[in-house]
Amino acid sequence: MRNKIDFGIDLGTTNSAIACMQNGTPKIFKADDQKDITPSCVSFNRMGAVLVGQTAVNTGNNEAVYALRSFKEGNSNTFKEFKRTMGTSVLYKSSHLNKELSSKELSAEVLKKLKTLVEENISSVVITIPAKFSNQQCEDTMQAAKLAGFKQVRLLQEPVAAATAYGLDANTQRGYWLVFDFGGGTFDAALVKAEDGILVVKDTEGDNWLGGKNLDEKITETFLLPYLKEHYDIQFILDDSSKRSILSNALKRYAEEVKNQLSFKNDYSLVTNLGDLPFEDGNGEEPEIDLKITTDQLEEAIKPLFQKAIDITLGLLKRNNLTGADLDKLILVGGPTFSPILRRMLKEQVTPNVDTSVDPMTVVARGAALFASSIDVEDNLKNETRDHSKLQLDIKYEGTSVEDTELVSIKVISSNNADLTDLSAEISRGDGAWSSNRFKLTGKAKLQEVALEPKKANIFNVAVYDSHSNRVECEPNTFTILHGMSGLDSMQVLPYHIGIIKYFSDEEKEGFFPIKGLSKNTRYPAVGICDELKISQAIKAASTDSLLIPIYQGDYNAEGSDARLNNHIFDLKITGNDIPENLHENSPVRLTIKVNESSLMTVTIDFPEINFSIEKEIQIRPIEPLSVEDLNKDLGEAQKTAKKLELGENVTKLEQLQQDLDNNGNNPDTRLRIQNEWRKELQDISAKRDEAEWPKLEKDIKEKFFMVEDLVNGLKKNPKLAEENNLSADHLFAAKEEIKQKLDKAIEKKDRLAIKQLGSELFAIQMVLVVAMSGGAVFVDVVRSWDRDFNKINWTNPTKARELINKALVCISNGNTQALNSLCFEIRDLMPQKDRPNLLR
Repeated sequence: MRNKIDFGIDLGTTNSAIACMQNGTPKIFKADDQKDITPSCVSFNRMGAVLVGQTAVNTGNNEAVYALRSFKEGNSNTFKEFKRTMGTSVLYKSSHLNKELSSKELSAEVLKKLKTLVEENISSVVITIPAKFSNQQCEDTMQAAKLAGFKQVRLLQEPVAAATAYGLDANTQRGYWLVFDFGGGTFDAALVKAEDGILVVKDTEGDNWLGGKNLDEKITETFLLPYLKEHYDIQFILDDSSKRSILSNALKRYAEEVKNQLSFKNDYSLVTNLGDLPFEDGNGEEPEIDLKITTDQLEEAIKPLFQKAIDITLGLLKRNNLTGADLDKLILVGGPTFSPILRRMLKEQVTPNVDTSVDPMTVVARGAALFASSIDVEDNLKNETRDHSKLQLDIKYEGTSVEDTELVSIKVISSNNADLTDLSAEISRGDGAWSSNRFKLTGKAKLQEVALEPKKANIFNVAVYDSHSNRVECEPNTFTILHGMSGLDSMQVLPYHIGIIKYFSDEEKEGFFPIKGLSKNTRYPAVGICDELKISQAIKAASTDSLLIPIYQGDYNAEGSDARLNNHIFDLKITGNDIPENLHENSPVRLTIKVNESSLMTVTIDFPEINFSIEKEIQIRPIEPLSVEDLNKDLGEAQKTAKKLELGENVTKLEQLQQDLDNNGNNPDTRLRIQNEWRKELQDISAKRDEAEWPKLEKDIKEKFFMVEDLVNGLKKNPKLAEENNLSADHLFAAKEEIKQKLDKAIEKKDRLAIKQLGSELFAIQMVLVVAMSGGAVFVDVVRSWDRDFNKINWTNPTKARELINKALVCISNGNTQALNSLCFEIRDLMPQKDRPNLLR
């Protein structure tokens, strides 16, 4: 029986691994071929049997070659790299099973295989995920684990696992670390702060569609397909996206071979045998490859992909006001990081402090096991594995520590035959250098202080004795505390903002708005509260009336961005059947969203008007890959915008995405990647447009401020005017000064939203002062224009608007212009937001 989870799994795109804590050290369990890693590949034979790992890879290679004979899709029964479509609606058709399988079902088969590598049964596990995994992807990973038979599952971000593996034996106990995780299908960068063994993730960034898979595709597109095109008539294949995909898939193993060989050679000659590519070109010839590739040629081809990861890393450092010189170490994770090309680029562009002291292929699994050793097994699962022929103990303790001593709680839970009236226990450290005195052991918890050896896995043995000092068999009888790290359970942070779509009146548009408490880099577990919502129309109790609140994930700088540029997680739907009383139009709604350590969420909705709360189960919405037609349309519109703004770099990137779509648009993985890149390009175009507009925005806000400043100063010089209008010059002066301080900060940060909000505050002060100094005459022309053009305005409530305008006209005829102040703003609020005039212009 285990007190702690102890087992960690790196569920990778290309390869996976499982590790377990044994005697305070993470042990990797060997695969069938005695390697530390198991390929994340699943195959189904004609009998429906499941093959996982290297045997599945071999089967898949044979299938890929066989597919060249007919160039027909749909007969594949081997699947890999399905992690890239976790959380999506993508399905994989197996002809042997005559069914479609989801990514989570295929991932479950990999997890089952990893379980078989361990001799004991496993119910609890820590499974790693990329730091930039969406909620949908986290949910699917959790479901895959459940399908594999795990009962207790914790998800752990891969960079956190890697940092944990390095943290235990780290010579550097203080400073900044950068985890550079370039895996088979995803890339993550994480900035970690180390302080005396306490590791804190400060920020993360990454790309879920950048990894070794893309390197293989680039090698295929740059070398292998052009070689075949030059020496054989294969244009009819290249012009057909389906046939091109089949050929590229068959060539991928040769691309991997080139990539691996050039990791330690200056050049490599790729030679295939007759029959390795069993198809005929347009002239009836069966192609062969005899191609020499140098490291310089390879670097030219794949350098842009590595550069993309490095640029993400440099951007992460920049937004945290750091450079590579501030890093004490850069930790490499993932097979592609063995590349000498990448390592040289990292040393030249980021930092020379590249640390490779732990195997990049297994560092995540080792770190996951270390992390798992700090998490308690759930009590119900402990009870399932107890040996009730032994005295049962409950031992609670911190699995990691940076202190010299730690407190351990120990008590008796149950016993088969032992006399519980006079039991005693002794705790001794495994190295024999420390032991406790004997202490009384009962059914009540006893706190015992244990001494820890620094920078070690401290293994403690528990001995129990009866009244005659005879040993009593007990379970558990050992526990381990790792010295040198602490706070592992609070290392992870939210990789995205979680929020809603709201109307930004200053921008006059809808956009993403982070929920307070759920901003990016908030530490897990997190609680967010959104109390700015109101229902747009009444909801009758016990009816089909409904309220729909979409919840989104947004990345760095996503606030105010278009909904389509963010990840739609789920729709929160409340109907009349959920509430006991009617809700009126504009009644408030309060959301409380809780996010646990595995990024899974629960939501509570409060309705203050009827004093009622409801907890809703979240139905995560899978990500839908856009169709080729939709992507063509989106890319075309984005290119037009970029060309209009003369953004040549963005135009080039969008044209490359278009070419990728034309070449391989039938592949859902490709469409998901293009969809992700398209969003990033639009965000970048928007940022550049804002940058270009910034000088005018800054000039306008300064002019508004100076105008208000002049008005406030004028009021201070005219106490009589202030008194007649019941105004406090001192109060307005203080408000103006507060705005000035906020304005200086907003200009320094180039915060457009803050600038526009401050513009509204300045407008409010300006309104008060101008109305006071004009006696209300400023509104007369406005009222008359509304009366003249009444039927041309799209009023939200025409009857109310007519009533207020007539009232204003009476005030004008009576010479009571002071009363126009509040009336005009009531009238303006009945107009569409985009049509509302600035009454003081």
